[in-house]
Amino acid sequence: MDFSAYFKGKKITVMGLGLLGRGVGDAAFLAECGADLIVTDLKTEEQLNESLVKLKDFPNIEFTLGEHKMEDFEGRDMILVAAGVPMDSPYLTHAREKGIELAQSAALFAKLSKIPMIGITGTRGKSTTTAMIAHIIETATGESVIKGLNHSGGMVGRTTSSGVVLGGNVRGVSNLQLLKEIKEDSLAVFELDSWQLQGFGWAEISPAVAVFTTFMDDHLNYYKGDTNAYFADKANIFLNQEESGTLVTTPEVFERIKEFARTQNVTLGQEVVLVDTSLIPDDARLSMPGEHNRLNAALAVAACRAIGLSDEEIFDALPSFPGVEGRLQLIVTTDTGVKIYNDNNATTPQATIAGLEAVGNPNSDGRVNKNVILIAGGADKNIDVAPLALAIGKYCKNAILLAGSGTDKLAPLLHGGPVGTSIFTDLDAAFAEAMRLATAGDIILFSPAFASFGMFTNEYERNDRFLELVKELDDRDI
Repeated sequence: MDFSAYFKGKKITVMGLGLLGRGVGDAAFLAECGADLIVTDLKTEEQLNESLVKLKDFPNIEFTLGEHKMEDFEGRDMILVAAGVPMDSPYLTHAREKGIELAQSAALFAKLSKIPMIGITGTRGKSTTTAMIAHIIETATGESVIKGLNHSGGMVGRTTSSGVVLGGNVRGVSNLQLLKEIKEDSLAVFELDSWQLQGFGWAEISPAVAVFTTFMDDHLNYYKGDTNAYFADKANIFLNQEESGTLVTTPEVFERIKEFARTQNVTLGQEVVLVDTSLIPDDARLSMPGEHNRLNAALAVAACRAIGLSDEEIFDALPSFPGVEGRLQLIVTTDTGVKIYNDNNATTPQATIAGLEAVGNPNSDGRVNKNVILIAGGADKNIDVAPLALAIGKYCKNAILLAGSGTDKLAPLLHGGPVGTSIFTDLDAAFAEAMRLATAGDIILFSPAFASFGMFTNEYERNDRFLELVKELDDRDI
């Protein structure tokens, strides 16, 4: 499928290049298609050097770095907006006033590819559910997943995809580059965060199968404390579904959806499938612990049923799902019997509570071992931390905190309590302290509960450093 004709000669401003590979891949794709590009980013040339090197050979790209200029948002055919750009940005307001189309790469992929999509969103569980769905489809159909990867319209019958395209909110993945990989009978499985779903709202499209896992407070620093604004962005996962579409969610989330539909005068004409953990048999084998992962599995099962897979195919595939890096990932059990879990992508207090509940399961008599050494802390997201403090008191023997504005709120709630608490200014020292404190049968849980900014460039850098530290353990340590 060739998309060059669509972009050739178009004047496009790419707002946000970044360092994760998404913006670079999108810009390269557009340049290859013959678009006239301006790439603008608030980061400087020095900061973006790694990304800029990959675009140096394109003569049809101009750069505005270290700032944005209003003239770059005038006389253009399209503004390709990176996820997370403030929606009250004066530059986007100016572009709207000039009648310029705003787009985001995930929604643009959906609009142009016209292949059916399973889209997954939610405050928690979307990454695991996405990966689980892709794994089930790949295992059941024998089709390989194109990794490194929506469509408003019905998905009927069984998929005969020649490839499952995995994309959206995936590390380092350019959604526009994935347009090179698809065929007419491909199927897309996209993890979609609230920012990417803004783009679906602009395009007035939704995935054929929408999965809405959970909803709770998150990103309130971005949404300025307005939970309703956060939900409104998430709602684009189902808002423009056709009647032939399917919405898979939980009874709790559906109550919020119904209230949103009522206040927005929206009719829900698509099929709605409500699930809970009872969909997963007690004897089902899952690779990831915790009740929340049983819910993720239930959502994945319902989504796969919606595209025509049989229960036999689905439940045969589930046990071989390997889990997802950074989400309650058991990295190693040391020779001394200490289990080390990487739950880096737990970036809210609620997510860390779920992790504590999963690994700190009570004994048969209801008593909790309190054998968890938690490494947490980071930048505040304007979310209540009191429930996390209670969970730490219930499950942990030690809380090792990384300095940050979120830690500044949490630490006073732990001070003087039964859990040993310490604060470190770098992850290396925090991990060393956890290893010093751990004894046979203990669990080291790296589950930050907060954003990474300040100590790290992003959550991926934080994840990679933790994995490096575990890998660096010598034979005497493990």
